[in-house]
Amino acid sequence: MSSLICGSLAFDTIATFDGRFAEHILPDKIHVLNVSFLVPGLRRDFGGCAGNIAYTCKLLGGEPLMLATLGEDGGDYVQRLDDLGISRRHVKVVAGSHTAQAHIITDRDDNQITSFHAGAMQFAHTQQVPADAGASLGIVAPDGRQAMVEHAQQMAAAGVPFVFDPGQGLPMFDGEHLRRFVDQASWVVVNDYEAAMLAERTGWDLPDIAAQVRGLVVTRGAQGCDVYQPSGCERVPGVAAARVIDPTGCGDAFRGALLWALEAGWPLLDACRLGNVLGARKVACAGPQNHRVELSQALADFRQAYGDPPRDARAA
Repeated sequence: MSSLICGSLAFDTIATFDGRFAEHILPDKIHVLNVSFLVPGLRRDFGGCAGNIAYTCKLLGGEPLMLATLGEDGGDYVQRLDDLGISRRHVKVVAGSHTAQAHIITDRDDNQITSFHAGAMQFAHTQQVPADAGASLGIVAPDGRQAMVEHAQQMAAAGVPFVFDPGQGLPMFDGEHLRRFVDQASWVVVNDYEAAMLAERTGWDLPDIAAQVRGLVVTRGAQGCDVYQPSGCERVPGVAAARVIDPTGCGDAFRGALLWALEAGWPLLDACRLGNVLGARKVACAGPQNHRVELSQALADFRQAYGDPPRDARAA
């Protein structure tokens, strides 16, 4: 069995500016802004939530299936998926479109200027949840708005338990839509800021949301995560990273590990512990898909931080 990952595939172009934006932007000239920044550091990464989640799931020995779209310029991504052994059976190349792309400039104070082109992601809803996917569970991660709505409906109709992970897509939805997502999902995973927005828009507090699903997970970066279940809330402490290089994609690494563990039958608390382990591994590397870890190493990290992990056929 596999996990079905509905979400974006994207290229991330990340540039570093050695100065401070504030020193080059005149407040009284914002209305005629015309600036250029020399960026000595430049990196292009494979990204997108579906790609990042699938990458970590594959590292642990999973067989993720992605429901996603690429543009005509996505040949490098196609080759990468093939090299990693990640199925692209349900990855569609959209003619006449670019792959979704984010262009980010970061200054010395970690301020960022970002532009995002949705490209092929706008057509993600044309990919339907396949009836023959053989997925034991899934995730609806940030993607095109209509795709998130339809893929959640389709997984619920097919009886596939799934994680609702709205991420940066959460502001696209009003309270009615978000309440419907919660009603359809088996688990909800958000960061602490998104949790506050989800509660405000739905009119439900976090225990109310948790009472309607198998579990609500609120990630809190290095502090770990809060796991709400119908029985109550428990804090799962974070795992200290060997070094802190780049937080980009840490949330997706957490979700990839979470999916792997849930598919393996682990209890939610232990699945979140493994998520923390992989988040710590990822933050020590630049880019969302450059961390390297084998299952045996991840389990050793788990034992050091939390004690013995659950046993299953793959983790024994």
